[in-house]
Amino acid sequence: MNGRNRENIKADLPVLIVLKKDQRSGKLTKGIVKNILTKSPTHPHGIKVRLESGQVGRVKEILT
Repeated sequence: MNGRNRENIKADLPVLIVLKKDQRSGKLTKGIVKNILTKSPTHPHGIKVRLESGQVGRVKEILT
């Protein structure tokens, strides 16, 4: 599932995000959602979240 809709993302969900520094390479980082930072219901590049590790990035994929 992609991470463009805010309603699909909840705290404690495992996700793959792309960090700001990795946007050019597309390298994904795996983690657990701590906070949702995007206020709008959708975002074309993915909803911005903070992981439990403290890293911030946009959700590219929701893991199940």
